[in-house]
Amino acid sequence: MTDGRRRAPRQAEAERNDRALLRAAREVLAVDGAHASVAAIAARAGVGIGSLYRRYRTKEELFQRLATLSLDETNEAAERGLADDDPWAGLAGFIRSCVEFRQGSLGPVAGSIEVTEEMWAKYARGEELLAALVARAHEAGVLRPDVTPVDVSLLIEQLGTSPVLDQLRVQGRDDLIAEAANAHDRLIAIALDGLRAVHTRPLPGDPPGNRLFTERWALRPDACPPSPRRRRSASG
Repeated sequence: MTDGRRRAPRQAEAERNDRALLRAAREVLAVDGAHASVAAIAARAGVGIGSLYRRYRTKEELFQRLATLSLDETNEAAERGLADDDPWAGLAGFIRSCVEFRQGSLGPVAGSIEVTEEMWAKYARGEELLAALVARAHEAGVLRPDVTPVDVSLLIEQLGTSPVLDQLRVQGRDDLIAEAANAHDRLIAIALDGLRAVHTRPLPGDPPGNRLFTERWALRPDACPPSPRRRRSASG
């Protein structure tokens, strides 16, 4: 067997492990927040902790990768929304897509990891796309006029997690998962309906600013990640 043939199965396995790790990281973050440990993530993914550290030197590096992929998914969803001829369907589809891949699950790590230049660039592109989606919906008269792009982003973050679903998964209550998922879908529909222009009562208070994201994601001085040399002893 050539070196290339030997590498192919190992590469495929590494890619499967990476997908499992990223999926597990989202799930553990949804329950444990910023305190999610690499041990819990590896266990949820069904891989050894050594495999995790061969792919990611630190927990911060894992979360940075997860955030980068989430920004890519968000921007792709926004582009699909803008490609829809129906301004309302495009905006609603964007929100639903972001909720489905749990875009809001990364909120708990804000301020605990360094935001890379790549992450900031993707975030800036996402802001442009969302602003275009919102502006188009306003121009069409289908979105209440006092809703801002930041309102939409915060709504996605709120809807992107479901405490009931996460609790039931931890409890292993498979008999209630479908019912809880349906209940969450109903809440999403209620929230989307609240964005419609048919509502005449103005929203309370001043519109939120981008600082809720930019300043929240600024690295806190007390949140320095462990160095790669200490990574094997770090459990979270």
